[in-house]
Amino acid sequence: MPLSSSLLLLALSLQLSLEHQARSLQPGEVVLLRVSAPAALSEVSGEAFGKPLLFFQANPGEWLALAGIDLAAKPAEHSVSIEAGIVSGSEPLRAAIDLDVQPKSFPTRRLKVDSKYVDPPAETQQRIQEESRILRRIFRTVTAERLWKGAFVRPVPGRANSSFGKRSILNGKARSPHSGTDFQAARGTPVQAPNRGRVVLAKDLYFSGNTVILDHGLGLYSYFAHLSEFRVEEGLAVSIGDVLGLVGATGRVTGPHLHWSVRLNGARVDPLSLMAVLEDLAGESSR
Repeated sequence: MPLSSSLLLLALSLQLSLEHQARSLQPGEVVLLRVSAPAALSEVSGEAFGKPLLFFQANPGEWLALAGIDLAAKPAEHSVSIEAGIVSGSEPLRAAIDLDVQPKSFPTRRLKVDSKYVDPPAETQQRIQEESRILRRIFRTVTAERLWKGAFVRPVPGRANSSFGKRSILNGKARSPHSGTDFQAARGTPVQAPNRGRVVLAKDLYFSGNTVILDHGLGLYSYFAHLSEFRVEEGLAVSIGDVLGLVGATGRVTGPHLHWSVRLNGARVDPLSLMAVLEDLAGESSR
């Protein structure tokens, strides 16, 4: 799907340009924002979809930030506001633009899984609740340092089945929509880090089985589920291509595959969208 873009020029004491790129403006998509001005900018801040934007300097004249359109975002015009400081000490420059988020229809999938994953036994409830608290705490934490660099790559070579956003009917009962993308892969296939990051969780979770979460910095996280084995420990810094674990079928699954979810400042977004919007950054060193 081609990337869309728009450009806004403000006729102030200096011109501030704001450009956005995305596969589409729909729920589950990642938006790349670019800000530049003729004068050097000392800092850039902003807000999109009710969340702060965390900009980083890509080169002397350009700052970038990622924004996530959550899976549950309502179709509407959503305002993006930007403020940029000027190194020369002038008044800050400001810009605002509306992103017109369009509706998206997601298919429904019907799966048969072990009944304990649809109606968990009473003795598992405390474990499930504690794991939910752990995940919420992780995804609410924003690391100020950008750990990722350049484009994101596939964690396994297998084909993605475009399962992101599908409404799930498990054993005849409606459950939450699928917030990740599944990749075809045989049991034992190495799962590689799609970019640099730090391992903030390597743990067996009730629903997702053996799970690894990478903090890529600036509110960006990767979540890999259903592994058969771990090859990393919590706290470890990893580079692109490092093996995190092996594909398996642990947790709530119907067979071996890799589940990859991405959280961007709390927004549930499609990993394939993240890879698409960052393709142009492939030249930036990812090591």
